[in-house]
Amino acid sequence: MAGGVDRSLLFKAMQPLIGTTGRRLPAFKVEGAFEQFLDSPLEIFYAEYAEKVSMAGGLPVLLSDAADPEALVERLDGLLLSGGTDVAPDRYGATPGPHLWPLSPERDEFELALVRAAIGRRLPILGSCRGIQLLNVHFGGTLIAHLPPDSGEAHSSKAYPRYVGRHEVIMEPGSTMADLYGSSAMVNSYHHQGLDRVGEGLIATARARDGVVEAVEHADLPIIGVQWHPETMRFQEPIWDWFVKAAADR
Repeated sequence: MAGGVDRSLLFKAMQPLIGTTGRRLPAFKVEGAFEQFLDSPLEIFYAEYAEKVSMAGGLPVLLSDAADPEALVERLDGLLLSGGTDVAPDRYGATPGPHLWPLSPERDEFELALVRAAIGRRLPILGSCRGIQLLNVHFGGTLIAHLPPDSGEAHSSKAYPRYVGRHEVIMEPGSTMADLYGSSAMVNSYHHQGLDRVGEGLIATARARDGVVEAVEHADLPIIGVQWHPETMRFQEPIWDWFVKAAADR
């Protein structure tokens, strides 16, 4: 306490509020659910996202799709789009293929509404895996339907633990990603889709050796998407400090 001000309370008040998206599942899909509640909807959030935000100095909050997206964004300083299932192909003018994962049109609608509201307020946005794909679709881009596990960098292979950086991505010189990571980085890979045509205003700023886009940045807005899962790595990737600082600087 100095000059009548509790500095710990002041710090907490200044922590940027970071909203993180999750997913909705029926309780019967979760082991240990009570029998009487097996048909009850659950909202599921991977705790590692919140842990990384907290480690970077942010205050994570989990966004329920039962709430109004615009009302949520009005309270936030940053938006984190988490990983998950495929974006519905009709969102980018495609038709379902044989390798399509189960869709969640409700989640697509909710998260796209969050993105629109966040852009309207110029909030920093970070998208991970599905998150970068959703951002690309929002900006009019398209997606690759399927990356076979035996092709290129084997992006969809499940052979490695999630915290292992198993293939290299090359950063575009002069980009924010290059400032954060240097010329290259080793990343994990748990995606069977990828970016095809990059959306308007987005710039591909990292690629795998096989050419698959691994990161995008917006030309004018504080938006970055990465195709890997930086929340699962055992060290604190620099993207988290960038994101939380961008939210705090607002």
